[in-house]
Amino acid sequence: MAEAILKNKHLNGVEVKSAGIYAASGSEASPHAKSVLDDNKIPHNHRSRLLTGAEVEWADLILTMTGSHKFAILQQFPDAGAKVFTLKEYSGEPFNHDVVDPYGGILGMYETTFRELNELINKAIEKLKP
Repeated sequence: MAEAILKNKHLNGVEVKSAGIYAASGSEASPHAKSVLDDNKIPHNHRSRLLTGAEVEWADLILTMTGSHKFAILQQFPDAGAKVFTLKEYSGEPFNHDVVDPYGGILGMYETTFRELNELINKAIEKLKP
């Protein structure tokens, strides 16, 4: 959902890619994630893919959903340390740097996560402005 939300902001000069550290390549977004994005009129066409060294090198900034994801990336790609943050950390949240993963949960969990992601992404965009 985070990728779709950020892409929908249509920021000049900002390219967005999503990749997982434990993702099975080619899987679609969950039905609830698609439903929430549709309800918010956000286009999406997601297929999961595994994070690669080429993507890490390509990225100027890597935002993770959890501290454990950040740690896993830094373990695999230690030279990326200066550009890897949790989304909450980058957005200035002082505590609990994890976004709850609603995967497998009820629709309401996805709606709550969508609202949180949208707010955090808006804060991150403010930080990106010169």
